[in-house]
Amino acid sequence: MTLQKGFKQLVAEANAAVDTVPAAEAIQTWVNRADVIFVDIRDLPELERDGKIPGAIHASRGMLEFHVDPESPYHKEVFMSGKPILLYCASGGRSALAVQRLQEMGLSGVAHIGGGIKAWKEANGPVERLSAEVLKVK
Repeated sequence: MTLQKGFKQLVAEANAAVDTVPAAEAIQTWVNRADVIFVDIRDLPELERDGKIPGAIHASRGMLEFHVDPESPYHKEVFMSGKPILLYCASGGRSALAVQRLQEMGLSGVAHIGGGIKAWKEANGPVERLSAEVLKVK
């Protein structure tokens, strides 16, 4: 079996269709704009291992569409706030795909951090370390 498109092509197509914020600019946004919602879409073990951007909410990539949709029992109100949303993952691939999907769902004002938390750390962005207990969402 041959794939029609591989992940590299899908990510490239997503990056061409979505807004990407460089890590240094995202850090300035984090410092200066309290109205922007940072969303970490990595899996829980990644957050436990590598930390997260302070104040970011967690919505794993696997559950993201369910968290966004008000019809879902897993809906998170923060996604319907109308505030700008800045997604990130480890290096930018999953977040590009996720922004593309959220735009398909009808959300506007959604972008992602180019290079993910890796680029954020390289640009000296703050990171908080959390335990699994702290990360549990109610």
